[in-house]
Amino acid sequence: MNIMTVEHLTKTYGEKILFQDASFGMDEHDKIGVIGVNGTGKSTFLRVIAGHDQADEGKVSVNRDVRISFLPQNPEFDAELTVLRGVFQVEDPQLKVVSEYMETMELLEMLPGDPSLTDKILRLTQEMDQLQAWDLENEAKTVLSKLGITDFSQKIGSLSGGQRKRIALASALIIPSELLIMDEPTNHLDNDTVAWLEAFLQKRRGALLLITHDRYFLDRVCNVMLELDHGRLFRYEANYSRFLELKSEREEREAASEQKRQNLLRTELAWIRRGAKARSTKQKARIERFEQLQAQETEYKSDSLDISVASTRLGRKILEINELSKSFGERQLIAGLNYTAVPGDRVGIIGPNGSGKSTLLNMIAGRIEPDGGEIVLGATVKLGYYTQEHQEMDGKMRVLDYIKEEAELVTTADGSRISASQMLERFLFTGAMQWTPIEKLSGGERRRLYLLRVLMSAPNVLLLDEPTNDLDIQTLTVLESYLDEFPGAVFTVSHDRYFLDRSVDKIMAFEGDGQVAVHVGDYSDYQERVQRGESGGAAADMGADRSDGRSGDHQGGKGHSGKGDGSNNGIAQDNGASSDSRGARTERLKFSYNEQREYEAIDGMIEAAETRLTAIATEMEQAASDAVRLQELMQEQQTVEAELEHLIERWTYLNELAEKIENQRNQ
Repeated sequence: MNIMTVEHLTKTYGEKILFQDASFGMDEHDKIGVIGVNGTGKSTFLRVIAGHDQADEGKVSVNRDVRISFLPQNPEFDAELTVLRGVFQVEDPQLKVVSEYMETMELLEMLPGDPSLTDKILRLTQEMDQLQAWDLENEAKTVLSKLGITDFSQKIGSLSGGQRKRIALASALIIPSELLIMDEPTNHLDNDTVAWLEAFLQKRRGALLLITHDRYFLDRVCNVMLELDHGRLFRYEANYSRFLELKSEREEREAASEQKRQNLLRTELAWIRRGAKARSTKQKARIERFEQLQAQETEYKSDSLDISVASTRLGRKILEINELSKSFGERQLIAGLNYTAVPGDRVGIIGPNGSGKSTLLNMIAGRIEPDGGEIVLGATVKLGYYTQEHQEMDGKMRVLDYIKEEAELVTTADGSRISASQMLERFLFTGAMQWTPIEKLSGGERRRLYLLRVLMSAPNVLLLDEPTNDLDIQTLTVLESYLDEFPGAVFTVSHDRYFLDRSVDKIMAFEGDGQVAVHVGDYSDYQERVQRGESGGAAADMGADRSDGRSGDHQGGKGHSGKGDGSNNGIAQDNGASSDSRGARTERLKFSYNEQREYEAIDGMIEAAETRLTAIATEMEQAASDAVRLQELMQEQQTVEAELEHLIERWTYLNELAEKIENQRNQ
């Protein structure tokens, strides 16, 4: 059953088109993941569909009987409400009556016997009966507990942003609805809670529309992908793994189409520059075709993020943690932790929220002092710390100035030096965006900008605190590839199981009561050990006795034998060879006999094919009522078009070869 239809949605932000002419339908069994680079308008897209924002054009039609539950990326609450009241503070009849009932009961405790309150309780009791809302309070407490919140009477104003997001998530999950829309539900959740939410949504009846950067989550929960790409919307009937295959196929088709357009443009441009005396009757038509090709807007755009920042040389001694301990109040976070880092270390740090993961990174960075023990950094260590905080970004500062504060020029991995502006281009910040105040960027764009600044400092030890929270999948994929080649050590706090499996070879698990266990292997290996009931307490300094196992992987790709295959791609080689200034022999180029004849005749052959196509078009108009003749002409048209395409490709090849021969002759 169709529950919602989205037709021709268009939304702009200033001069930027977020999405244009976006259309799709949704039925009751669809579980849709929305993906795209940060800044493409994913959150705005969800808000428009949920009715919390207006599109510039188009409409959203929702089935009359469909109720929508919406989890925004940054929920807002009355700071004076308790946790439990906050769950019910939404525009839903069932939840509103429960909230009103709870509020009245609180007042009745303060004013026992008040007749107006007693009458109100009776009325609300009847409404609760009619709406079958009595189980919602218990359900809310169960979901809150699963999300790690157990003090239901605590004021929301005293909670962190992550805890508030979990209250909003609980509210969205318990609201009876046929369509659940969620913006980044996995942010601020630890690994176990993400796994619980994944299982909950797999079993949940009803449609689902969500944004998340958790690739395992997308793979296991969603059966449809919507991709926002340069304002266009693409729908894939697939989970995330299959989506990657389908997207690759689409981009290959678009790239081939764009290559063909560029070849035609190049051919037409060369023809116009050379003049065409022998084809003067066709000159006007050819010029018009060139202008049409030039004006044509291509849909193919391949934005590729490039992380190629060099790192500083790192010595043998990196980092030693000796008998480290840390407490907050009566809570022991870390007790007697020992660890010795080695070159190439990739350590994933996991544990429940509030267990001390970020505290450990802050102690390594020197921002927090330990209660006992010490952390010793090597003399050559240069830390790069990607934190969760945003305070260090001045919203009034322009993007380019923010990066220039770190470095005006950057040395890339291949040793070249480029400007801060060029590096921003590689990070998908166009010229116009570079002069934009940071406060105008989306949350994800700010995080991408912050990541660039961290990497531009050329660190050799990276501390990453929840890098997957606000970075889009494309940026994460490129970051993972960068970490593959990064020669230094990396310590990552993350709840993203895919990222951990992809990027780490040790797990440092915060297990409670100050115990931190180190496991060799990725996150899936760790999970298997836990499920088997194996103890974690591997030697924390085991890394000192193992080689990093990475250098052999990065010595280069497959070798080339240097042997030719005997072919020369149709280019005849002169029997006499010349030598360059270093004494190396250089084969001289020239046309073969057949190529020379083809080069001299190709213009006439192209003209003949174009003339025949014009004649076929005329004959098709005249044969409109003759189905048999029309079919014959259509087949001939396809044959001639294919022949013309081949001739244009040959024209391009022969003219490029002629140019190379001429250049070689003039050297």
